[in-house]
Amino acid sequence: MDGLSSPPRRADIVRETSETAIRVALDLDGSGRSEIATGVGFLDHMLTALARHSLIDMTIAARGDLHIDFHHTVEDVGIVIGQCLKQALGDKRGIRRYGAALLPMDEALAECAIDISGRPFLAWSVPFARDKVGEMDTELFEEFFRALAFNAGITMHMTLKAGTNAHHVAEACFKATARALRQATEADPRAEGDIPSTKGVLET
Repeated sequence: MDGLSSPPRRADIVRETSETAIRVALDLDGSGRSEIATGVGFLDHMLTALARHSLIDMTIAARGDLHIDFHHTVEDVGIVIGQCLKQALGDKRGIRRYGAALLPMDEALAECAIDISGRPFLAWSVPFARDKVGEMDTELFEEFFRALAFNAGITMHMTLKAGTNAHHVAEACFKATARALRQATEADPRAEGDIPSTKGVLET
């Protein structure tokens, strides 16, 4: 794509620890195709939506200590997705940098605002009415997004405006993130390939 640094904007990262083994491959300029297998069914569902609505192609394969709980797998998948985003963005030349989306999902309404700033931060204001969606603890959604934001080097604000159904709330958050990422990572035709910062650099 004209104006963007180091095309194609892709990354493929493997991360292995004593708790998890994860591979993520992504293409920022894809069409939203995905192959997701984390061992956590609801997370797979959410990541499929993330890929589809961001138009980022994603292949994610994870093996984790699910016999203990889902925490390590969910957090580590967020870490590697974040690392891939950072690598694929390169020096961030020519991108819009900012993205925001207000996303309705039935009675739920979630807002995500993103700055691909190099300064990792998560502001999370998303209460859940129950502790689980399927077998997944709802507290793990915050862990996932924190891991993604901090490893991608982005500032993210996630706010629930309305909603009581935990499934709808989570899905609205992931889809809002997808739309905000799509906006923030795409080419700005007026930027002429410049880095979108008065500093001339966007780094962690």
